[in-house]
Amino acid sequence: MEDIMDKRIKQILNIEKPIIQGPMFWLTNAEFVAAVSNSGGLGVLGINAGQYEPTKSIDKTIDQMHQQIQKAHGLTNKPFGLNLVLNDDPDKDKFAELMINLMIKDQVPVAVINSSKYIPKWFDLLKENDIKIVYRPSTSTKEAVEDAIQQGIDILVATGFDEGGTVPDQTIGTFSAIPYIADIVDKRVPLFAAGGIVDKRTAKAAKALGADGLFVGTALLATKESPMADNIKDLLIKYDAYDELLFKALPKFYRSIPGELPKHLVELSDAGRTNQEVWNAANSYSGMRSGMLLGDLKEGYASFGLGLSMIHEITTVKQVIANLNQGFEN
Repeated sequence: MEDIMDKRIKQILNIEKPIIQGPMFWLTNAEFVAAVSNSGGLGVLGINAGQYEPTKSIDKTIDQMHQQIQKAHGLTNKPFGLNLVLNDDPDKDKFAELMINLMIKDQVPVAVINSSKYIPKWFDLLKENDIKIVYRPSTSTKEAVEDAIQQGIDILVATGFDEGGTVPDQTIGTFSAIPYIADIVDKRVPLFAAGGIVDKRTAKAAKALGADGLFVGTALLATKESPMADNIKDLLIKYDAYDELLFKALPKFYRSIPGELPKHLVELSDAGRTNQEVWNAANSYSGMRSGMLLGDLKEGYASFGLGLSMIHEITTVKQVIANLNQGFEN
């Protein structure tokens, strides 16, 4: 039976299943996002969606995103979102207003926001234009969660240390973080769980601990539609959580499956080099592009959530969404 939170999620996002795809920077494109939305979840274009080559041109970045949005609209009549990664100082943010204006113009109904705090200038602009806000604080502290709810976000995402990509500052696992945040939220807004949730078992566990929905990255990378390099998909299946290498880097921690550069980054981290120095050696976010999009672990890294242990084959987006939803419904 559909409960009140299920109805709220459907009203807010206009989706059939309470599953949001993580934006994942370079590892999204219009085809992948449309596949998620067509399967009943919410696909989300990452900030480098559809790009294979980096650019420092703001105009080119905006134009590329416009093209991806238009392509996604042509592939699905279902809602999808766009990721906003915000600078804590809005006066130094070169992209936020341009991206929000693009969302308004191109009718993207949902913003998925990563930031360390609530930034009124941009959040208010989104709300004024009836764009729904899925807010994912960098680290789900009580203060960050409470402030976001008081300011009127639509959906909160709580992230545990089990996630891939940029992990939270605090080393608190997903299944410790979710019930803690669920008690703070107390059903005031829908709560989505992120970090290590890849199948119906982990989905069922997240729901039992208080999650109203799922925020999923790694499981969706293990699909035919994912733009991730084929050799990295093969390694995702080969390795498990105990194989991943953890090293200190900005903002605090990162992890990767084994490779030439990841092993070097661990050596630097263990030798006491600063987080900034290790992050520079990782080629920052470009290292993710090299490792996961281009498949080069000599020049890049490949970061997955700890749920990769339960992924044993490359399937389809539709199958992953159905499997996760089955666990969440039961």
